[in-house]
Amino acid sequence: MGDYMVRATAADAQIRAFACTTRELVEQARKAHNTSPVVTAALGRLLSAGAMMGSMLKGTQDLMTIQIKGDGPVGGLTVTADAQGHVKGYANVPDVILPANKIGKLDVGGAVGSGYVSVIKDMGLKEPYVGQTQLQTGEIAEDLTYYFAVSEQVPSSVGLGVLMERDNTVRQAGGFIVQLMPFADEQVIARLEDNLQKIAPVTTMLDAGNTPEQMLEILLDGLSPEITDTMPCSFTCNCDKHRVEKALVSIGKKELQDMIDEGKEIEVNCHFCNKNYVFSVEELQALYKRSR
Repeated sequence: MGDYMVRATAADAQIRAFACTTRELVEQARKAHNTSPVVTAALGRLLSAGAMMGSMLKGTQDLMTIQIKGDGPVGGLTVTADAQGHVKGYANVPDVILPANKIGKLDVGGAVGSGYVSVIKDMGLKEPYVGQTQLQTGEIAEDLTYYFAVSEQVPSSVGLGVLMERDNTVRQAGGFIVQLMPFADEQVIARLEDNLQKIAPVTTMLDAGNTPEQMLEILLDGLSPEITDTMPCSFTCNCDKHRVEKALVSIGKKELQDMIDEGKEIEVNCHFCNKNYVFSVEELQALYKRSR
């Protein structure tokens, strides 16, 4: 089976939980952006989180964007997700190379550095909801755990992981989010904390053959988990030439005329999927006539 996520409740709805396997979509992102191993790990973690956090949105048209801005060499990461498991994203600097960290792992924290994480939810209202917290480690899972606790006041545990092959393709990727509801009792909290202390890293569980369902069984052992939903997830970009045309029209007549005057075709790049769109001088002239 390809990439998918599961949603669950446990302990009579005192807990809600999400888990996903995302190897294919992270590999697709790696290919699209030609990311180095450490950037693949960073972006892959955020894409996995985005898929799960997007599924928390209520409306089918709602969108969520997670932005990480840090002072490390990667500069920043941006991921956008919807409620149907579609995610896309990019790194500001895709080719960062760093030595392994002190425990021999890809140094995602070193690549990201210090800064902040912002979560922007566009739910069709006049103003989008924006929550922002300081990065705690730059490793992304801990940063989102802190974000949920501080910005949304939801005690959560986030686990994310990307495991690379020797040829720098993606071997495993995925994650989980477990959240306590406000009415969770002490016994449930204690059992969940005990389970979380014993759990293996996400990539260890996935590499041992565990499915998202089995990851949640381990996480929620003794708490009567119930799977409520299963959803495919994918790296999906909704860019096309028509959308790019609209963006070009929106920049105004003067800028379009400047491009036309140069007498050369232009190339417009989509940050999210790295696809290029070429416009001839004749096409730019047609867009100029449409612009205001």
